Amino acid sequence: MFSRAFEHGIKAIIYIATQSMDGKRVKIGDIVEQSGSPEAFTAKVLGVLTKQKIINSHTGPYGGFDITMDRMKETTISEIVHAIDGDVLFTGCGLGLSECSHLRPCPMHDKFVKVRNEIKSMLSSTTIHDLALGLKSGKTVLMR
Repeated sequence: MFSRAFEHGIKAIIYIATQSMDGKRVKIGDIVEQSGSPEAFTAKVLGVLTKQKIINSHTGPYGGFDITMDRMKETTISEIVHAIDGDVLFTGCGLGLSECSHLRPCPMHDKFVKVRNEIKSMLSSTTIHDLALGLKSGKTVLMR
């Protein structure tokens, strides 16, 4: 359902957020180790998220990535999906057809629209902070 880029990006953001809650910046190597994501791919996604001002990137010996508490609490997961993948998750065809609409629906269209709307609602009502709290409390994990 989610793209690989989003999967790697959301794991990285959640880890960055948990560390930022403790006032720490994290290096790319730590993110890769904690999220199990490939380094080059993760670096590319973090570049996109930095450009979109979702996370902060700092250079130098005390550099790394962080995110402010305000940003954690105000940024929804749907905003991250949009930053990484655009709107295809919320507008695309369930069967991957290039042309699918209520006027010319694919066989899955009506059912998929309902599911897509529920997913959009869930992602729009969930923040980075919500997910980071789960990881920080030990109720959730990033790797198995």
